[in-house]
Amino acid sequence: MAIRTEKEEVLRKISKPVKSFDESLWTLLDDMKETMYLAEGVGIAAPQVGLLKRAFIVDIGEGPVEFVNPEILAVEGEQLGEEGCLSVPKRYGTVRRPNYVKMRAQDRNGNVFEIEGKEFMARAMLHEFDHLEGKLFVDLVEGDLFEVE
Repeated sequence: MAIRTEKEEVLRKISKPVKSFDESLWTLLDDMKETMYLAEGVGIAAPQVGLLKRAFIVDIGEGPVEFVNPEILAVEGEQLGEEGCLSVPKRYGTVRRPNYVKMRAQDRNGNVFEIEGKEFMARAMLHEFDHLEGKLFVDLVEGDLFEVE
């Protein structure tokens, strides 16, 4: 799947809830996961592959977690750290985010679950959630963006 970049309008739109938990969703999630791993990312959201669906995947090295129709239940604390994005290649910046997040979401079969993330996991979950709201990390950067080859 092609990863959409920051100039593409699809990344600035709000995603729609997933209603069908069927083979098309499973294929989308599998394809997103493959795309994320090929690009060496730790997360990917459906808008990044051109689909306005409320779904994303995060894998910070502990195995992939699929989020469908996620909601933020709670956030606490604060962390300041570097972020990048598959849709903003080779550019990074410092972003302030909560240090803890609790979300409710559905899995690929529609089962509801709750998950807590701290530190890097919280950052990844909130970064991907922002994609569903049409926001990019560059909107939140404190200071200047910098480029890395």
